[in-house]
Amino acid sequence: MIADPRASPAAPAPPSEDTVGPVLDDIDAHPGSTASLLRTIVGLYLRPLDGWISAADIVSLAGALSIPAAQARTGITRLKQKGLLLAERRNAIGYRLNPDATTMLERGDRRIFEMREMTDADSWCLISFSIPESARSIRHQLRRRLQWIGAGVVSPALWICPGHLQDEAWEIVADLDAREWVTLFRAGTPTTPKPLPEAAAEWWDLDALRAEHLAFQQSLTMLPDEPFAAYVRLIDSWRVLPYIDPGLPPSMLPDDWPGGRSFAEFARLSQTLADAAWRHVREVTEVARRS
Repeated sequence: MIADPRASPAAPAPPSEDTVGPVLDDIDAHPGSTASLLRTIVGLYLRPLDGWISAADIVSLAGALSIPAAQARTGITRLKQKGLLLAERRNAIGYRLNPDATTMLERGDRRIFEMREMTDADSWCLISFSIPESARSIRHQLRRRLQWIGAGVVSPALWICPGHLQDEAWEIVADLDAREWVTLFRAGTPTTPKPLPEAAAEWWDLDALRAEHLAFQQSLTMLPDEPFAAYVRLIDSWRVLPYIDPGLPPSMLPDDWPGGRSFAEFARLSQTLADAAWRHVREVTEVARRS
């Protein structure tokens, strides 16, 4: 998630034997859960805080989200197990961001804060693969991770996503070491035997996506009054949607599609709350960083 532009860039962290390798997006963390909220705090604020935070401060920030201290500590331990955080003592016991998480967080910045909606003139990326049964675990992971970036299923071995996600799709293929079995094509608007909205409804689960948008819009009516808590819960409720929703062009969507309202409300509220939330984080962490 995006770093505050006023903050100094974090100095490169020294290699650590705790580093566990590439850190993946955690789309399965249920919005509003302790794991998801803590991950949102880490993604939003550790980079502008020079990549480190004291244990006491992250527990305090969690407390502002009504997460009990013991529950927060358990959640932090799980983030360590997933490789997102590494234990590091500075002026106090604390945690630094795993440098291997940088690519994932930067990708999250682009998705969350620069959500793209396609036009009819935009290109598509087709992902064709034929993976042998001996590598079925790779086939499973490929399909799962293509779903994470909002790809649709034309057929079991042919998937489709917006053209601007082609590099991201290829990163997934390369990370799974599946390049020998996968071919990517850049394509124009598909020609289908049925109207495009009907084809899109078969390639993507638009009913499920609609439900996600409506749930997000409902969550906005329950945001806390305090800016930090409201902002973190806003980002946490939103962060999955820009992954699973590919931003299809209007010509492929029903007339009453709720995505436009979700995008507009997120942009308005995030702009309103971000600065006040950042001030709160700086106030909470200032003592530990100066001592």
